[in-house]
Amino acid sequence: MRILITGGAGFVGSHLAEHLLALGDHVLCVDDLSTGSIENLDHLRGRPGLRAITGSVMDIPAMAEHVDRCDAIVHLAAAVGVRLIVESPVRTIETNIRGTEIILGLAAKKKKLVLIPSTSEVYGKSSKVPFCEDDDLVMGPTKGRWSYACSKAIDEFLALAYWKEKQLPVIAVRLFNTVGPRQTGRYGMVLPNFVRQALTDQPLTVFGTGLQSRCFGYVGDVVAGLARLLRAPEAVGQVFNIGSNEEVTIEELARRVIRVTGSQSQITSVPYDQAYEEGFEDMLRRVPSLEKIARYIGYKPQTPLDQIIESVVAHERAQLARASRQAGAV
Repeated sequence: MRILITGGAGFVGSHLAEHLLALGDHVLCVDDLSTGSIENLDHLRGRPGLRAITGSVMDIPAMAEHVDRCDAIVHLAAAVGVRLIVESPVRTIETNIRGTEIILGLAAKKKKLVLIPSTSEVYGKSSKVPFCEDDDLVMGPTKGRWSYACSKAIDEFLALAYWKEKQLPVIAVRLFNTVGPRQTGRYGMVLPNFVRQALTDQPLTVFGTGLQSRCFGYVGDVVAGLARLLRAPEAVGQVFNIGSNEEVTIEELARRVIRVTGSQSQITSVPYDQAYEEGFEDMLRRVPSLEKIARYIGYKPQTPLDQIIESVVAHERAQLARASRQAGAV
């Protein structure tokens, strides 16, 4: 297949590009590098079938040309990360909704398959666990905290509307805390932040009580699932959860990181009001039902959490060693 990945130099996008190339697909990555990094694709340079372009999904003439030349689009370009969402709500809303609108509009002209990655955040404040795709979405007040969730829910509504009204083949996939090597902690991603803190013997900062739980899915498992969905005609018009259902509290995650790294770091708690903004709310549990995606494509998470942590630790150690060598050379 010829596959266009918007946000292709990002964490998930670069891993998806690598997986698709291994399948023999031709991949075009387009990224404005606002949150992605061209370094994420460095190890793929020279691989046949890969083309990487610095550009924006807001550049409609350029995107129209890219869409015309592909068989399917994975629209990963988005504003992500809790810190970015809290600090830049206008950017979050406009990037997510307008970008998706452009991609769907261009794809509809040629009936190109579009996979829209969404997020577990759309379940909002729901306390029904595990979350199923047909469950109600329970949003909080119209504050910045919930702007990301609402923008991605609108993306899903828009995609499904294009499927219903214009027969555009679409698939929406709600990612649950996808983690692995090359993920940056710059925008509030918890695992790379914990690992960096542990490797430098800094205190691991747990926001809130630490009793909130999450399920961390390995990026390699997730992108393999996305690739299978692209090849599953019966998945068109559907919404899927994807990730892991191995639940862990954030405090326990911090303890596991300390154990794996052998760090002397301590764990400190930081109230949400100090970490983000006054009145910040979080979900106590975020656990997906994976029954639907298993039924459609046989998806099952393969990588246990400790193994995921080890892979992130190895990557971050290599990054710190590289930075140390560069500093020494200067």
